[in-house]
Order: sequence, then C-alpha cells, then structure tokens
Amino acid sequence: MGPKGVVGLAGALIVVLLVLSSVYIIPETHRGVKLRFGELVETDMQAGLHFKVPVIDQIREFDIRVLTMDLPSRQYLTIEKKPLDVDSYIAWKIRDVDQFYRATGGDEYRAQSLLLSRVDNGLRDEFGVRTMVEVVSGQRDELMHTLRDRVNETSLKEFGIEVLDIRVKAIEFPGEVSQNVYRRMATEREKLAQEFRSRGRELAEGIRADADRQRTVILAEAFAEAEETRGEGDGEAARIYADAYGANEEFYSFYRSLQAYQNTFSSKDDIMVIDSNSDFLRFLKDPQGGR
Repeated sequence: MGPKGVVGLAGALIVVLLVLSSVYIIPETHRGVKLRFGELVETDMQAGLHFKVPVIDQIREFDIRVLTMDLPSRQYLTIEKKPLDVDSYIAWKIRDVDQFYRATGGDEYRAQSLLLSRVDNGLRDEFGVRTMVEVVSGQRDELMHTLRDRVNETSLKEFGIEVLDIRVKAIEFPGEVSQNVYRRMATEREKLAQEFRSRGRELAEGIRADADRQRTVILAEAFAEAEETRGEGDGEAARIYADAYGANEEFYSFYRSLQAYQNTFSSKDDIMVIDSNSDFLRFLKDPQGGR
C-alpha cells in the first residue's frame, strides 16, 4: 500500500471515530441533559439516537424509573412526649430532569440526602401532633398520605422529584420504654387473670354448694325410701311369721328355740348360768317340750 493509501485509511478511521463520538443513544429508562463547556444547553433529552459535538459536549443521563430508599431509624416524640423508633422508606422518581440537574448537579446521593431531610422533618412534625395510639394504628395511613403530599409538593417544585410513596416499616419503643410497657402489660394481664380466678372460685363454690345440697336431699330421700321399704319388709316378715305360727304353734315354737340355741351356744367359750327348770331349756330336756 502506498503513502496515499495509508493517508486515506487514516482519514477514514478519523472520520469513523468522529462519527462514533458524535452519536449516542439514551435508553428508554433514562433521560439526559447536554452540557457544553460545563454549561447546560439542552435538557429533558428523550430516549433515542442523538448527536453531539465531540470533546465540546458532554451528556449526563438519569434513571427515570421508580427508585426506593430506606431511611435510617430515627426517634420521634409523640404529642405525649413518648419516644418512638421509626423505620421508613421512600419511593420516588425524577419528574423534571432540568430541575433535578439544577438542584442536585445530577448527584443521586445528594438528591437522596435532600429527600431524607424533608421526610425527617415531616415525620417529626406529624408525630408531634398525634398520640402514640394514633401513629401506631389509628391514623397511620392518614399520617403517611399527608406527609407524602407535603414532601411531594416541595420536592417537585425544588428538585424536580416526584415522591410516590412514604411508608413506615416499623415503629418500636426504645429499650427503657419497652420495659415499662411490658411491665404495665404484665400487671394488667395479671390483674385480669386474678379476676378470672376469683370468678372461677366463686362459681366453683356455688357449684360445690349446690352439689352438697343435692347430695343431702338425695341421701335423705334414699334413707326415707329405705326406711319405708324396711318397714314394709318387717311388716311382711311379721305377717309371714304370724301366719306360720298360727298354722303350727308347736313346730314354730320348736324352730324358734333351735335358732335360739344355735345363736346362744355358737362359741365354746360362752358360759351361761341359768336355772335348769327354765322354760328356755325345755326342748333340751324333752324333745316334746314337756308336752
């Protein structure tokens, strides 16, 4: 290749490099601004193919998608002067690229710092006019919506940033407050448990007294029924004995005497002192009973 060919090839390469350095593409998820010698000459550059002057122009691109930022845990006082440790986060996006660059210099970390300051002040103000119950449960959603609208209005005007959402992830008591709360809760629960125990004992005493009363009534009725049955049995036995005695008085007298002997002389160690002419021994002396 001759000298002219080398010069031509070098010229072509220079042209290609100039063209490549003059053309750039902004992604669909980004917007850009053009700086010339450090001065802002074009803002809110849309996605697509663009041209610039090499070396002289500089392009800055910014992500316009929704971004989130976790805020460090901070302590705020409620209207009752009770401290609460709060963890929260912000969802935000760049709405006005021109205003964003002018306010932050295109530094995302500076933008986050500015948002953090606004949200921190807003949370302190909102917690300061509400009770602990309201910020924990009662008016939590209302607090977040109010704060989001306030911060969004300021940040959109000053920084070109739209705040889409502000949410509290967790609200906790500081260590010493937690201990006091737990002790109070334990005391209240113990008091409630004691009330339930007292009611239980009272109910148990009532049930036990009713059971004792029913037991007494049942035993009395059973005793009365048993006495009545025993009386009927004794009467029936007396009638049977009377019928038997009337049927054969001599045999019945003999049978009763044998039973008396058996019961009297059941033990060898028994001793009886009695007149031999006693009527009790008449069947021992004469099987006919002295007839």
